[in-house]
Amino acid sequence: MTQKAVWDERAGPAALAPAAGRGAEADSGSLRRVVVASSLGAVFEAYDLVLYGPMAAIIAAQFFSGLDPAYAYIFTLLSAAVSYVARPFGGLVFGPLGDQIGRKYTFLLTILIMGVSTVCIGLLPSYAAIGVASPLLLMGLRIVQGLAFGGEFGGAVTYIAEYAPAKRRGFATSAVAITMACGLVLAILVVLACEFVVGKEAFEAWGWRIPFLLSAVLMLLSVYIRLRLQESPVFLAMKRTGRGSKAPLREAFGRWEHLRTVLLVLFGAIAGQSVATATGAYPIYLLMLNLKIDPFLLHYTILGYSIVFVAAMIAAGWLSDRLGRKPVVLAGFLGTALAAYPVFQGITHYAHPRLEAALAANPVTVVADPATCSRQFDPFGLAEFRSACDIARRAVARLGVPYGNRDAPAGSGAQVEIGAMVIPAFDGRGLDRATFARQVKTFDGALAAGLATAGYPARAAPETTNVPALIGLMAFLNIFVAMASAPLAAWLIEMFPTRIRTTAFALPYNIGGWFGGFLPAISFAAFTATGNLYAGLWYSIGVLLISLLIGALFLPETRGRSLEAVT
Repeated sequence: MTQKAVWDERAGPAALAPAAGRGAEADSGSLRRVVVASSLGAVFEAYDLVLYGPMAAIIAAQFFSGLDPAYAYIFTLLSAAVSYVARPFGGLVFGPLGDQIGRKYTFLLTILIMGVSTVCIGLLPSYAAIGVASPLLLMGLRIVQGLAFGGEFGGAVTYIAEYAPAKRRGFATSAVAITMACGLVLAILVVLACEFVVGKEAFEAWGWRIPFLLSAVLMLLSVYIRLRLQESPVFLAMKRTGRGSKAPLREAFGRWEHLRTVLLVLFGAIAGQSVATATGAYPIYLLMLNLKIDPFLLHYTILGYSIVFVAAMIAAGWLSDRLGRKPVVLAGFLGTALAAYPVFQGITHYAHPRLEAALAANPVTVVADPATCSRQFDPFGLAEFRSACDIARRAVARLGVPYGNRDAPAGSGAQVEIGAMVIPAFDGRGLDRATFARQVKTFDGALAAGLATAGYPARAAPETTNVPALIGLMAFLNIFVAMASAPLAAWLIEMFPTRIRTTAFALPYNIGGWFGGFLPAISFAAFTATGNLYAGLWYSIGVLLISLLIGALFLPETRGRSLEAVT
């Protein structure tokens, strides 16, 4: 039996019948209320994403000030990624609850948990106040956020899908992703307003807490609206007929026919979408941490491209109801993979042209015995990198300067070449901590002075940053991200039966988030180890092309399916 025949048999004879006209379907007014109430939870994730992007340097200074600056940035990115680790566990908890007690009550609980944890981040004392307890509490709250979102997204899109007519399901479920894009705009407006009202210095000292605290308003509004909703009509019909599952986890992942579907959608759809989304958002980190553009210009850039992103999400959801889910999503994967590298190069050119000019005139090269060079990434903060090669690479990367590598003869020392200038590195192995710290400070000072002499600016000059060009480049890339993202929820929901739909959707969706969630940390660590500003993009491109291949070969088109007919 062919793969297509298997899918058609599972879907049943009515699977592709139009769903319009069913009595269980909501009218337009009810559907709008359902979409608005279900989508507000996505605003929290978007809010959090934006705050962790432009404010990465502030968060590093507030919660990781006890670490070396290079590692403070990496740990800040890891604190953003840790919520992705927790999400599948949230799916394991809240997915079965949604399939057993109902969609409404489950995502009411998750929005409360997510909202309270976000507000608590705004109340956390800094590292200077309570020491190591500060980053530990931050990590803990990020994990709680991840657990809540692990159940929130799957419950919300399932609820919308079970209310929406089949002919509008792609557009309706894309509303959750669309509100995430709207959340980007809202968060940037709040950050800009706070910076304007309290001033830049006060914002970096304490004003950064205000956007986190204001998320309480979104939480209360969402809870109020959700309390007024009725349960999903498809879920109620299933409960009336007694066709619910007593063990959703075992049925979803213990039966091969469902597990096969889970694995295919994980690697053929969700992994690609997660990486596409992370690739579209990573320029925020690139502009802040590597290119060091003015924070106000960064916020205007994010605001500008986010408006285009919202429009693209709306168009992609609408298009999936006419052309199908599969072609729109796969075209998004391909477009993101093809556009990523040239877009990132263009971002460097228009954000920091003086850096590009300095690299052309006086390229930086680390010359060292490769046997003495390590990967320069220690996620647990336990290792010390004291070889001359590691010290040289780490110092250059900390300044955000791309560099090349050249092998030196075995047993030789390491040096940094800036054009014709040579700055020898030192071997810190065997030195006591005080002596090592003094020599690092001396070497860092010599390197910074050498770079300045060679024409390398410490930061991107605002007058040379081309904001319209940055908006255009990021908007272009995120059009493909929107195509990969907007129809995804409808595509996956239409592959699973009602009795296990939330469980089967939530776990692979949140595991798939790992593929994209760690992209910022992977990219920054890859740059530190190689000197190539775009080294992490090869990971993105590889995952996108693998998902494109699996999705094209093994996943079916589902547009027009009746959800009740999927078995």
